[in-house]
Amino acid sequence: MLSIIQAGVVYLRARFYREDGAVATEYGLLLVLIALAIVVAATALGLAISGVFDSAKGELGNVGP
Repeated sequence: MLSIIQAGVVYLRARFYREDGAVATEYGLLLVLIALAIVVAATALGLAISGVFDSAKGELGNVGP
């Protein structure tokens, strides 16, 4: 019975000291930060392009249907 408890304690210690989960968490955080940067950059680019088209529309005098 004592060896089963010792084996359980060894298993739990090994499970808590493994670094696989920490590495996966770090990669997950990096992925979230990169995705956030892409969203911010795409939004800024979209607003800039919208401003260019609005400026061109104003210079053309709202030509169209």
